[in-house]
Amino acid sequence: MEMDPSAADAAAKALALPSYAKAVDAYRKAVGTAASVTAYVVLARGMARELLPHDLLSAARWATSLVRARLETPPPERRTLVIKSAAALLYDGGGADSGLFDDVREYLATRIDPHSMGRLCLGGRSKRALSLEHGDSMTDVFEGVEFKWASVAGQSQHGNGNEYEYGYGYGNVRTESLELSFDAEHTDMALGRYVHFITETVAEARRRESALRIFINEGSSWHGIKHHHPSTFDTLAMDPDLKQSVVADLDRFLKRRDYYRRIGKAWKRGYLLYGPPGTGKSSLVAAIANYLRFNLYDLDLSEVSYNTMLQRLLNGMPNKSILVIEDIDCCFSTAKEKDDSDSDHIPYRSGQGLLNFIDGLWSTSGEERIIVFTTNYKDRLDPALLRPGRMDMHIYMGYCGSEAFRTLARNYFLIDDHKLFPEIQQLLLDVEATPAAVSEMLLRSEDVDVALGVLTEFLRQKKQAMREGEQCSRM
Repeated sequence: MEMDPSAADAAAKALALPSYAKAVDAYRKAVGTAASVTAYVVLARGMARELLPHDLLSAARWATSLVRARLETPPPERRTLVIKSAAALLYDGGGADSGLFDDVREYLATRIDPHSMGRLCLGGRSKRALSLEHGDSMTDVFEGVEFKWASVAGQSQHGNGNEYEYGYGYGNVRTESLELSFDAEHTDMALGRYVHFITETVAEARRRESALRIFINEGSSWHGIKHHHPSTFDTLAMDPDLKQSVVADLDRFLKRRDYYRRIGKAWKRGYLLYGPPGTGKSSLVAAIANYLRFNLYDLDLSEVSYNTMLQRLLNGMPNKSILVIEDIDCCFSTAKEKDDSDSDHIPYRSGQGLLNFIDGLWSTSGEERIIVFTTNYKDRLDPALLRPGRMDMHIYMGYCGSEAFRTLARNYFLIDDHKLFPEIQQLLLDVEATPAAVSEMLLRSEDVDVALGVLTEFLRQKKQAMREGEQCSRM
């Protein structure tokens, strides 16, 4: 195929341009220079091998490697922490306490991403818990530092006899372990804050998953049963702002362990619940227990005879617990009578004993405790009990208001509005009706229209009775 004469002329003119000629010349010089440099390097290496003595050449290589080692960043030094299972500890001649191994395994189950693992093991304390398969590893990040975990299955080996005592049976023992690897510079963090964080996280998860219990005192000991009270802050019929302030106070209390230690005070919080009967004081106590997942210790002071008995009871309460004394005004009267009637023994002086537990020397016998007193008659209480620093928060549980009623209607019928709501809310402003009384009316029927009608009629009658009472008082 022949080139078009005009195209050939254009190409010839382009080649004749000075700029193109200079570019071609520069390219040729660059190629020549590169070839020369390569040749010089090869020649220099050959001359060095031929002319330099072997010892000098070795010294030069050593110096080069030394400079390279100084300039390059060395790989970080690593540490490995081995956490053995109970079977492995028994085989090594130790005890069967594998608490840390179980804690780590439960913790890692919450950190495993099933989508990133090739193999997974399902089982453990929870039938649905994930765990690492032997030979696999994963990375956990704590305070910005990476910690690598690996599951290691030791060889099945014949037991040393200890396994019989702990029920592992006869024959071979499987020595399983979990290995934690990290950079050496983070050793203190790993052995201190990281391991502590794991154990605390698992303990908190177990506590929240376990069934709550309520304990009552018999003599100088506690006896508990399961506590299934359904009350929560979502279902509690009380003023929304007051409810939120209680929740915020509880949250703040839980976060202030270091603060309490720094200021030299016992890590506890006291709440005084007061108001007419039926206003939800017991329900609030149950809601606090369900929110915190703390067990309840219901102290009946009429069963306490001496200060030593009270001291044993209070010291027997664990951390993360709630002490409840209902109708505290009645309890103080009973205790005062005991004090005055028994002169042959060192009597139980409830007032002083309780005050010592609240903010005296006994108050340091435990941590993270909640103390709740309830009363229908706040004005009857000893002023010493109400002093600041003893009952930290006074909570008035009043009559049913508009928002409390809405909460009850939502609890019973899953509704947020109804044609009778305006009248009911206005009646609740005019009369005094406790949440317990309103709840009783709502329980009269499962039909929302019927139940709200019953409540409306109940409130109308109370309003009429109130008017008649006012008229009689004027006469």
